[in-house]
Amino acid sequence: MNIPLEVMLQLTIGLPLFAVAAIVASGQKPNLREAVTIGTSLVLLYFVVSLYHGLTQGETINVHWFDIIPGLGLNFKIEPLGMLFALVASFLWLITTIYAIGYMRGNNEKNQTRFFSFFAIAISGVMGVAFAADLFTLFIFYEVLTLSTYPLVTHAGTERAKSGGRVYLGILLSTSIVFFLLAIILTWFTAGTLDFKAGGVFDSEVDTTLASVILILFVFGIGKAAIMPFHRWLPAAMVAPTPVSALLHAVAVVKAGVFTVLKVCVLIFGLDLLAILPGTQFLLYLAGFSVLMASLIALRQDNLKARLAYSTVSQLGYITIGALLATSAGVIGGSMHIAMHAFGKITLFFCAGAILVAAGKSKISEMHGIGWQMPITMTAFFIASLSIIGVPPAGGTWSKWFLVMGTMEAGQWILMAVLMISSLLNIAYLLPIPCRAFLPKHKPVNENFTMKEAPLPSLIALSITAIACVTLFIYPQPLYELAEAILKTTETFYGK
Repeated sequence: MNIPLEVMLQLTIGLPLFAVAAIVASGQKPNLREAVTIGTSLVLLYFVVSLYHGLTQGETINVHWFDIIPGLGLNFKIEPLGMLFALVASFLWLITTIYAIGYMRGNNEKNQTRFFSFFAIAISGVMGVAFAADLFTLFIFYEVLTLSTYPLVTHAGTERAKSGGRVYLGILLSTSIVFFLLAIILTWFTAGTLDFKAGGVFDSEVDTTLASVILILFVFGIGKAAIMPFHRWLPAAMVAPTPVSALLHAVAVVKAGVFTVLKVCVLIFGLDLLAILPGTQFLLYLAGFSVLMASLIALRQDNLKARLAYSTVSQLGYITIGALLATSAGVIGGSMHIAMHAFGKITLFFCAGAILVAAGKSKISEMHGIGWQMPITMTAFFIASLSIIGVPPAGGTWSKWFLVMGTMEAGQWILMAVLMISSLLNIAYLLPIPCRAFLPKHKPVNENFTMKEAPLPSLIALSITAIACVTLFIYPQPLYELAEAILKTTETFYGK
């Protein structure tokens, strides 16, 4: 397709919205509806990969839609951090769609047309967040993402689902309005611009106390990053179907949160200013507290999805720490962890859903010997666990390596200890699950025992993401190059 890159950029945002009409129109024909969803995700991935190639060749890709008032409008730009996020999200949308088809059919879920429609709207919001050229544009699509995922969280329609949805929507909207929006307004009046800029937008004369207040407002306001005490929405949202949990934890919502934290730290404040702000140290220790506390809470959860939810809160703290360290290694580690955690955690949630569909089990205490019944699923779970822990041969090894290097570069020895202890806690709350599933003493003795895996589409999806966890250990170079480019201008990095 000979489509200008500027048009492709706009189609990455618009195409999923166009697909919604086709999904609704084909709602009575499930095969056609799901073909539309998969076809759209394939085309979207093609567009994003094409934009990536344009970026690596030094192309400058900007789009302006319209101004609401002079100097304040919707603007989009391709830059390395947004490109990294968009690549991960577009690829995993395709894989999650394949998984969702098997899960939704295998579990006989209702309102599947509505599910896939809001799924598409959410990914449009993700693309808008990824390619936003300024804070105003990012804020608009950040809220679109919140509102479009609410019907997915409450999909079951039960009182428990509605209660979880109220917590989800209440925390995310209130933090956005009370903190995030105020931080944007203060940035506008202090810096005179909301554009993302290499090195930051504040001048050298900015008052560091005011800048610290703005930084704290940003970190608290970006509720999707789930830093404590604004994390409760994430466990509450676990009432949603497993494909939605995967969307929340790996493809869209939480990754939009930590992506925004990284982008604000690097392209609004800049690392030089960030390193001298009094508020940075407070936020670093708060993120460290979130990492440890969420890991300890995860240890106590018997429900598998709840354990994985608190694990996500902890892992998001890693990325926030990477951004706030204000070091090159920290930014590279935090950026790479967006991708590494995405593939690891989505695999774990895929496995949790597969266990529910095939074996009807959701509690870890009930999973003795299940590895003999579901060997592919539990092997994938084991590989993904290694990635979250951060040990070979899984991709999480590299992102955690750079994060530890970032703490050393910044002289943050306490935070280095926090990351080390947290990794040990990762082992304690993840590895017992596949061990329980595969230990010989738990092997079923029933001669009539047969393997029973999840439906084939779900099995294919979790196998792909598990293989990706290993692939990212063997070949992390493209992610590393994008992460490194975040610290420079695109023109400088790509030799233009």
